[in-house]
Amino acid sequence: MEKLINIQMELKAPKNQRNNFGGYNYRSCEDILEALKPLLAKNKVCLHIKDDIVEVGGRNYVKAIVTITDIEDGSGITNTAFAREEETKKGMDGSQITGASSSYARKYALNGMFAIDDTKDSDFTNSETKAETKAEMPVKKASAKQVELIAQLYDEENLSKLMSYYKVDKLEDLTLSQASQAIKNKKGE
Repeated sequence: MEKLINIQMELKAPKNQRNNFGGYNYRSCEDILEALKPLLAKNKVCLHIKDDIVEVGGRNYVKAIVTITDIEDGSGITNTAFAREEETKKGMDGSQITGASSSYARKYALNGMFAIDDTKDSDFTNSETKAETKAEMPVKKASAKQVELIAQLYDEENLSKLMSYYKVDKLEDLTLSQASQAIKNKKGE
């Protein structure tokens, strides 16, 4: 867990890709992996990603499974994400549709594992409420229970790293999702 926290704190995966049609910047799965490689080596952690195809209600989903393994003690942590395959997509054949779904699922499995916030990514900006901005959307703060649990789970040094990573001065300033991710990471779920 400590190695994961260190990687999460150091990871910089800027949105260097540009969608000129949609007018937004984004990061790809490949961008995340490129930024991760030196941090994985530095922390002696191995990353493994695989996909499974799962049928739910007659629709195919790509289930991306991201696992990191500590090469020193063999312990590991896994995170998953799903992306539904479109039945058809203009200009794409079946393998391209599956590949696009795989990239999408892998990106979000990596986001969950490494605490990458994509609230302003293409999914956010392309939603039906595109006119809304993040500033207009209410942000739920961490609950008192979450704050208390984080204070119990983290030692002083890692608590400082956590607050620095999320750019907050006190635990009460964490958002609900940031606090949930911090707890999940520490508990190894």
